[in-house]
Amino acid sequence: MATAILDLEISKLPPEIAVEERYSKALVLIRLHGKPIASAQLSVVGGRIEGSQLRETLMDAAGDNLWKNWLYDVLEWDERGPMEALPIATVAVCTRDRPEDLRRCLEAFMLLPDDGQEYLVIDNCPATDATEELVKNYPKVRYVREDVPGSSAARNRALREAKHEFVAFTDDDAVPDPNWLRSLLGNFSDPRVMCVTGLIMPLELETEAQEWFERYSPHGRGFERRIFDGAHCNPLIVSPVGVSASMALRKSSIESIGLFDEALGPGTPTASGEDCELFARILRSGYCIVYEPRALSWHRHRRTWEELQKTLHGYGIGVYAFWTRMFVINREFSVPRLALGWLLHKQIPELVASLRQQPDAIPKDLLLAQLRGCVSGPMAYFASRKWLQEVKGKKSVVISH
Repeated sequence: MATAILDLEISKLPPEIAVEERYSKALVLIRLHGKPIASAQLSVVGGRIEGSQLRETLMDAAGDNLWKNWLYDVLEWDERGPMEALPIATVAVCTRDRPEDLRRCLEAFMLLPDDGQEYLVIDNCPATDATEELVKNYPKVRYVREDVPGSSAARNRALREAKHEFVAFTDDDAVPDPNWLRSLLGNFSDPRVMCVTGLIMPLELETEAQEWFERYSPHGRGFERRIFDGAHCNPLIVSPVGVSASMALRKSSIESIGLFDEALGPGTPTASGEDCELFARILRSGYCIVYEPRALSWHRHRRTWEELQKTLHGYGIGVYAFWTRMFVINREFSVPRLALGWLLHKQIPELVASLRQQPDAIPKDLLLAQLRGCVSGPMAYFASRKWLQEVKGKKSVVISH
């Protein structure tokens, strides 16, 4: 059965919660005075969650984080440090032929406080004019078409088009919280911070595929603010940093170390990995990345099992393509040891548990889909570089004529 998604303020819990009877459980985002501090799962019986059970479960789930954030509020202390005024940003969403998802995202943009930000939609190699027609309904949003395929090319176009120093990115299948942009921008007071990522929660858990995605490969990175300092951490281990579906960049610094690698990411033969590679390059350059859980966004996971298999296969390709780039171009010779460690300590044990049908083991077909992607990742990176040269060569010929 499906899981209800609830968003609750722990200081104002209702005596009882009613949900549709088709839900057997609920995933609750717990807030304190609007700030996300934890999540919890509860059973749903007859479409209802009783108040005393709700409070006890949420208090236990929040644990010390509840009291820490309560104390911060009492002392009026902000761990982000002082900032005189929030900078003005460009907000960009890159999309390709998903107008219904994009509509939901743009509606969320309209609920963000107006701090003077501009909005961009980068339409990447569209097959129809549906996205362009949709954007006409949003006068605050500027439409830009990018004909070099791939999410990295689209993001680089957004960085070139942006009028402001800070550029916040979201995906078309994400729904930013009203406080999302301000929470990202509030972390740039330190000039060494080049990137800020945010918390991502599932928008819906209506299908088995969405449930398994959230269990095996969630986008959320917890409820503690973290600073990843390139001077002190391994730049090849970037999974804890966050994902590009909720991310803000300091434009001038990114341009100085190089834009997104356009051979990586969705829409290219590598399928993903572009955010990991950029995060690694930021850290290798000695800059910092901040993970900020106040910057909340809701992500619509893929709904079908076939889409989930394809997604995990793409993640496998992307990770190994990213590592291949780091090994070949950046001379990070620890990559083989890192890949071997992932295989021996994570992938093989998970596969063995699945073959033995142990309780809560990951389905075998998902693990094998990811493993096949890992195997093909290195060659996919080289194939993608060649493909990109051909694509840009054809485009330059067309422009010259």
